[in-house]
Amino acid sequence: MTIVEEKIAKLRNLMSERALDGVLLRKRRSFSWLTNGKTNYIVTNSELGVADLLILKDLVYCVTTKMEFARIQEEELTDLECEWITPEWYEGHDGVISSLCQGKTIGMDVCPQTIPNTVGIDLSKQLAELTYVLNESEIEHYHWLSRRVAQALESTCRSIKPGMTEFEIQALLAAKVTGLGIQVQVLLVATDRRIYQYRHPIPTEKKLERYAMLVLCGEKWGLVANATRFVHFGALPEELRENKRKLAEIDLAFNLATRPGVPIKAVFRQGIEAYRHWGYAEDWRYLHQGGPTGYASREFLANLDSAGVVQCHQAFAWNPSLKGLKSEDTLLVTEQGPEFLTHTGEWEYLQIEKKGAIYFRPDILIR
Repeated sequence: MTIVEEKIAKLRNLMSERALDGVLLRKRRSFSWLTNGKTNYIVTNSELGVADLLILKDLVYCVTTKMEFARIQEEELTDLECEWITPEWYEGHDGVISSLCQGKTIGMDVCPQTIPNTVGIDLSKQLAELTYVLNESEIEHYHWLSRRVAQALESTCRSIKPGMTEFEIQALLAAKVTGLGIQVQVLLVATDRRIYQYRHPIPTEKKLERYAMLVLCGEKWGLVANATRFVHFGALPEELRENKRKLAEIDLAFNLATRPGVPIKAVFRQGIEAYRHWGYAEDWRYLHQGGPTGYASREFLANLDSAGVVQCHQAFAWNPSLKGLKSEDTLLVTEQGPEFLTHTGEWEYLQIEKKGAIYFRPDILIR
């Protein structure tokens, strides 16, 4: 059985459990997951694609317009046996989908009310959960992607210069990943005082003086790798020197607690306790702390009430922060502990010992 066939089998099991006649996948993430990394989008900032997949008990339909048909068939769905429905571009998909679903109860990854005359059930949460545990092929893709995202961040930090605007830094970083076929989902740049003022700073025309923060969430094969790096020109102020190690300790509290079988809310609670232990009991309130990642930059933002448990081969990206600092990497949960996928071994690192093991967490690059 191929990877695609295995995933179709999972969908049909879900159909059986929920007494459904079919499952409709419209989101980009769903298409990439089912097809083992293929893409169905044109507009990069839309969560919907241009090819919809309807999985029934005995066949699969692909609905895409005549305008998109040739490319989707020849470049994206070579490994999926399906029947093609190809309306004109001006007709859209909704009428065809309504016709195919007539008289059936269909689970969907979108709100059913968006498709007229269809009896649908919103299964977006359940369908997303099917993607959480990554298979060998997805893990291989994730290793490649995460390393390139981190390398792009780190090489940009090494090459930028005081006097460059945040826009110029953004352009330099974006060029490094788009040339590899990596789509930018999030790209944040802040310099100097803006790092202290805003936890989610989009780039501006401000010029770099001494201190820069670069954040990147990059997508390829539907997977998203997330990381943050800092660079400082000249000696660090005393407050940064002290707090960068405290933040690394808080970071490790989140990441080392992310073990198979542990409730996600318990992981979050251990991270919050680390904030308190290091003297910053309220700082977790000023920025979300991250959570599960994979086919989204964050599947959801973890909190003290989060449902679910950590699963082996699930990906997470925690991003604790203190004023003027943030720590963020993408990790894969393994039985042996967290594997930091965005660790390149080519950066400056803080070394922290926990129970006889040494962990390397990203330091601020001094230039």
